[in-house]
Amino acid sequence: MFENFLTTDIPGELISSLIVIFIIVVLSLIVGILAAKHNPLKKPKGLLLVAECGVKFFDDFSRDLVGTTLPNFGGFIMGVALYLFISFIFGLTGLPSPVTYMAVPLSLGLTTFLLIHFTSIRFTKWAYFKRYIDPIPIFLPINLISMWAPLLSLTLRLFGNAIAGWALLTIVEYALRDLSEMIFNFMPVTQTVAGVAENWNGIFLAPIPLAILHAYFDLFSGLIQTFVFILLTSIFIGQEIPEDIDLSTMERRKKKWKS
Repeated sequence: MFENFLTTDIPGELISSLIVIFIIVVLSLIVGILAAKHNPLKKPKGLLLVAECGVKFFDDFSRDLVGTTLPNFGGFIMGVALYLFISFIFGLTGLPSPVTYMAVPLSLGLTTFLLIHFTSIRFTKWAYFKRYIDPIPIFLPINLISMWAPLLSLTLRLFGNAIAGWALLTIVEYALRDLSEMIFNFMPVTQTVAGVAENWNGIFLAPIPLAILHAYFDLFSGLIQTFVFILLTSIFIGQEIPEDIDLSTMERRKKKWKS
């Protein structure tokens, strides 16, 4: 069984995803160590200042869209945003981007989907099931189908944008390589030590156009898709919290439950 596990082909995107998670863990440990050693009477600098600004931004972002009933939601959104953005720009390293593997966007979408329904059950209790027979019980099949709309929307939006960027970059790369080989075909083909021919004629036109496209699809588009995902996640979850429930009400419920 162990030998079969070693010979199992693991998709490169999953390996990239593990690397992204490892990067986030290392950054979190570094920030934690810097915060523990930092004098609270002095202004933070460097990485600690960036982390503090990020925490404040996502806490304010969560408070505006979700409210104060989920005080730790900003940390969750910040973690998702970091993972998504680093995953989008990971293609700049030459390794496959995790977002181009369907399992990764599906996992993120499924996480949001479960949080939506868990939040609704937490705040509305048994009234949660009433949503499936509104406005009349005959709408039950339609409501059961429409409940999957957030999952499909979030998943396909991430995967579609990521795979479209990857496909376009691949097409442009092959086209520029062939065009470069046609223009610089007068250059000799070199031979390696193993006797394999290497044609370097196809590398002259690709770098600058591909760098510009990578800057758009990996940086700009990645930032936009990350913001859209956390925005929709916050809105979907915020809609499940009744307007008449605030933080003080939740604290009273906790004390009542403990007693």
